[in-house]
Amino acid sequence: MDKKIEIDSQNMDIVEAEFLTVKQSTIRAIEAGKVEMQQVCTLSIDSEKSEMTQGLVGFVKSKELNMNQCVSGISMGEKAHINFSLCPIAMGKEDSTIEKSAVGVLMGSNIKAENSAAFIVVGKNIEGNITTLFDWKSALAVTAVAGGIFGLLRLFLKK
Repeated sequence: MDKKIEIDSQNMDIVEAEFLTVKQSTIRAIEAGKVEMQQVCTLSIDSEKSEMTQGLVGFVKSKELNMNQCVSGISMGEKAHINFSLCPIAMGKEDSTIEKSAVGVLMGSNIKAENSAAFIVVGKNIEGNITTLFDWKSALAVTAVAGGIFGLLRLFLKK
């Protein structure tokens, strides 16, 4: 694994490095200790610390995750900070900070939100200004009702 790599305006397959700086590039997979990216499209990232600005990522797993103006499919980290971004699934094991972002499913122990929206939020401590469609209680209730209706329809339609 190389110590330090800087990539600018390139298309690459797999990159492994201790310290990685990427600008205006596309990379299939990244495995690094620390990643700094600006205007990058990548399929997957596995790192200790990730800092992304204006990026498109399929899957991110990082101990410290900082996203600014990004779109990500699945974002996982022990500490996740998401700012002006869109994430269908975001998980922060310890702390999740969401600022002016949209998230589908947000999970974490401690969630701090500012002017954000989420479909479902599951967390131990939630504070701040977040608009949710479902919290864990209402999601459980909707699932139970939908399961009951589905079960009754199966019974009636079987005969």
